[in-house]
Amino acid sequence: MESPVKTDAAAQGAFERSAMAVAWIAIAVLIAVVLVFASLRAATDLPLLLGAEHPDPDAFEARYVAAPWLAYLHIVPGVVYLLGAPLQLWRGFRERHIRVHRLVGRIILPAGIVSGMFALAFGVPFSFGGAFQSLATAVFGSWFLVSLLVAFAAIRSGNVRVHRRWMIRAFAVGLGVGTIRLWIGLFVSLTDITIVDTFALGFWLGLGTNVLLGELWLWWRGDPVSARTQGLS
Repeated sequence: MESPVKTDAAAQGAFERSAMAVAWIAIAVLIAVVLVFASLRAATDLPLLLGAEHPDPDAFEARYVAAPWLAYLHIVPGVVYLLGAPLQLWRGFRERHIRVHRLVGRIILPAGIVSGMFALAFGVPFSFGGAFQSLATAVFGSWFLVSLLVAFAAIRSGNVRVHRRWMIRAFAVGLGVGTIRLWIGLFVSLTDITIVDTFALGFWLGLGTNVLLGELWLWWRGDPVSARTQGLS
């Protein structure tokens, strides 16, 4: 007869594998959402910028045409960060390819910091959803930057465990860009809230949801840092 302890361990292992699979699927979906909207953004803005056209001041794209350098110094490094971060957080890859992990980290961490700085520089003064959205951008954009800077300081001092936790926090906020779009889509489809108000609510709910999920993940997973990755700094 099989031991109850072994049965419980097997059930817990199966649950953890299922949870990890769901998490990776959600990450892939949110990154895909970000890539689709970033591509649509560029496809809309580029003809206007090349043609020196000025859209209606109330149009969504007006902000991007008015301040393209601020906008795209946020968008482009942000996409680089989101594409590279999953590779960094994938434990199996990290343990097998430590040198590549270091190299990618030296690219995406600065990219994330640049993106976060310009998220504040563009998102606060040029918010489409008004002051309420600007406040969300300031709060969560600052949290993103703090997370990256703490993670950088931790790895420079050789503290892999703290580095990992703060990189997960930063990544959770970064993925919130995709979650924002999902919330806005729900509001537009199911409510009569104005498009301007959906952006303000979408920012708070999208980014707040991701911060909460990131903390729950850290609480649940603890600190599974192996001996091999202790020498990452």
